[in-house]
Amino acid sequence: MKRKPRSKPRSAKPQRTVSIVGTGSYVPEQRLTNADLSQIVDTDDEWITSRTGIKERRVAADDEYTSDMGAKAALAAMEQAGIKGEEIDLILVATATPDMVFPATACFIQTKIGASKAACLDISAACAGFLFAVEIAQQFITCHTYDTVLVIGAEK
Repeated sequence: MKRKPRSKPRSAKPQRTVSIVGTGSYVPEQRLTNADLSQIVDTDDEWITSRTGIKERRVAADDEYTSDMGAKAALAAMEQAGIKGEEIDLILVATATPDMVFPATACFIQTKIGASKAACLDISAACAGFLFAVEIAQQFITCHTYDTVLVIGAEK
């Protein structure tokens, strides 16, 4: 099968510049230290620290979901950028720990941040998920599909 040649060229839209205009973060209050971990598994602070440099990690409460943490980080980024929820066109959430299989965690965040007009999409690609989400956001903006994209990386 051959494609017919185009009779006239497509009109190209001008290239758009993509910028990160705000960042936000959130970490749970509960801490799990290496000493705490040594009470659960056969390890100690020296072994963990010498191999990873990690002294403690934050742990979400049982009633705290990925969407709760993602929404808190999103609101901080939106405040820094001066963007309201209704201005967001697309929410991309990179996570391997969604609230549930369906609907997307991005949909829960959409409600929590007041982005009622935004399209929502979860990306599950483990450690690389956030990088893929940033690249997808860049492509959607460059192609003039969306103007304002919120990218969130969140794990429980």
